[in-house]
Amino acid sequence: MTRWTPAQVAGLAPDASSLAAARRLARPGPWSDTGSTETLLWGKCQGSGKTPYQVSIDLTGPAFRCTCPSRKFPCKHGLALLMLWVEGSGSVADAAEAAGFAREWAAERSARAEARAAGDAARSTRTPDPAAAARRLEERLALMDGGMDDFARWLTDLVRSGTASARQQSYAWWDGTAARLVDAQLPGLADDVRSVGGSVAGGADWAERLLVALGRWWTATRAWARRDALSQAQVGDLRAYLGWATSSESVRRADAVTDRWLVLGAHRSDDGRLQQQRTWLRGVATGETVQVLDFAAGGQVLPVARAVGSALDATLARYPGAAVRRALFVDEPFVAEDRVRMPSGSTLEDAQSAAAAAWGLNPWARRVPVVLADARAGVDHVVDADGASVRLTDDAAVWPLLALTGGRPARLFGELEESRLRPLSVVVDDEVMAL
Repeated sequence: MTRWTPAQVAGLAPDASSLAAARRLARPGPWSDTGSTETLLWGKCQGSGKTPYQVSIDLTGPAFRCTCPSRKFPCKHGLALLMLWVEGSGSVADAAEAAGFAREWAAERSARAEARAAGDAARSTRTPDPAAAARRLEERLALMDGGMDDFARWLTDLVRSGTASARQQSYAWWDGTAARLVDAQLPGLADDVRSVGGSVAGGADWAERLLVALGRWWTATRAWARRDALSQAQVGDLRAYLGWATSSESVRRADAVTDRWLVLGAHRSDDGRLQQQRTWLRGVATGETVQVLDFAAGGQVLPVARAVGSALDATLARYPGAAVRRALFVDEPFVAEDRVRMPSGSTLEDAQSAAAAAWGLNPWARRVPVVLADARAGVDHVVDADGASVRLTDDAAVWPLLALTGGRPARLFGELEESRLRPLSVVVDDEVMAL
């Protein structure tokens, strides 16, 4: 397998402190019994205790296992072992056979994957009770109808009072509306209301964000009222926005495409209740860009992000939708050895025009993927070669972007979120680097 780049390893770190700690461990001294095959990487790292930590990495995932007590994923030991392997100095030698502890872990992973596949096959053969399913659907639709009617009245009252009055409302006012939406089984819409409520209370561009949100919300209430007249793709986009999940089994059976996919970028967010990870992939043959979403609640841990800049040979099943589509992996992807170049990119005007077209098809898409050519980053904005500029989101990784580009024009990938840009990766010396 082609060895990764340092930037790809850095992109897997859960936070900056883990990356810094891994760099301090990425030296031969603490390590013993290291080795690698085409798919596995392993080693033992001496910690503060008497027994060294056993570290195993499945390079096809990637997936990590370490016997240390850290709750971070991957931990500093896994990242450090990857750095040693990437360095290629001989500290991690090629081996014909994996060490026993790594081989056992790989066998356990394979057995769990086979068990999951068998379980999925068994569930797909079960015959559901049509009467019970129809009754549950009728009850849910009644709840959602009532919730959307109540939300439409709330919107009408808000507009009649004037948008300036919303600025004076406490967060509890927004949160109460969101709680009623959750009770009506509209959790996606509830999350949007909470997010906008927070920006109205403290954001400098609150008026613009609220006006855009009002249009998005009213469009959702009108679309829901006439959902029987919508296309399947439009219903899919509306369901996703409202938070009515589509089962992964039905997605796998419907619309799949096999391609080589470039990992363009990834972003993690945490609102205190739910962690989300978005991974953007672009098909080499299809030219289509899709997002793979992962979620974790409570004490759960998000899966390790795919290495930005890597190429995956995989079959993806796409969720119903008209634009900015979500997808899932039908099977575990294989990491391709050949590198794939990021698309050449466009001007900001062309990117915004493409985003407007996507929002015309799916007005509830919160963000649209774009690739900009010759973009020069500033502290709070990006300027293209034509002199057009766009403001960065508040959570944009500004300093890594400036450090990597040195203020020079570069090709970058990011998310257009309403009127702002969130850069996720940048091309430096023909290499895609995560931010």
